Amino acid sequence: MTVSADGLGPFRSMVAVGDSFTEGMCDEVLGDGEYRGWADRVAERLAAQAGGGFRYANLAVRGKLIGQIVDQQVDRAASLGGELVTLAGGLNDVLRPGCDVEAVCAQLGEAAGKLASGARLLVLFHSTDPSRRMAGGSRVLPAILRLKRFVSELAEQPGVVVVELFDAPCFDDPRLWAEDRLHLSPEGHRRVAEAVLQAVGQPPEFDWRAPLPPVPPPGRARRLADDLRWLGRHLGPWVMRRIRGTSSGDGRSPKRPELLPYP
Repeated sequence: MTVSADGLGPFRSMVAVGDSFTEGMCDEVLGDGEYRGWADRVAERLAAQAGGGFRYANLAVRGKLIGQIVDQQVDRAASLGGELVTLAGGLNDVLRPGCDVEAVCAQLGEAAGKLASGARLLVLFHSTDPSRRMAGGSRVLPAILRLKRFVSELAEQPGVVVVELFDAPCFDDPRLWAEDRLHLSPEGHRRVAEAVLQAVGQPPEFDWRAPLPPVPPPGRARRLADDLRWLGRHLGPWVMRRIRGTSSGDGRSPKRPELLPYP
């Protein structure tokens, strides 16, 4: 679906649903100790355009699987009645061995149906392509492509738009990613926010697809040191959580559970 800003008019409220991507992991840390994230950045621009009275809720929690998003966030989000609703989920599922991608699609479709029914516009995402930047990313690419096709099918419905990140080569740049290589850096969040805003009909402020200025590649010793640090600080703990059946989001509450004035 193509969206015109003139056709929709200003949004007066926004509700964000999902996992760490939408919570804002690894963006700037705000005064309340929470991450900022692309969704906060979108809300800031929409609030400025609304000229007062804008409301925003963010129910996303890191580590959540699509079933948990459906069970813990979707009904709550639908009840808030936000005009603009964003939904990103399923990537945590497909990163796990043995993922049933058809079940993930079914749950994502259930979530999208509930959220779209009460919103002026529902925003979905085609995730970035991990095979171009991550060792082992090709293993999960078939599931990601299946999810991508399903999201495209959902976007054929009125009132649904997709933010296309998959084909944007700027996300191959490691500077758009945090040290853990799974979450966006502040620059990555800034670009996703701009992509969302343009997808919902806002006038562009910059070319979010443009490559960053080139820099000399790190030397072999630096790459090895970075890889060893990543293994110890990030991959190892992630694997241990999978073995234990725990999640980084266990016991966490959403950072903005109510649809309240923003900022």
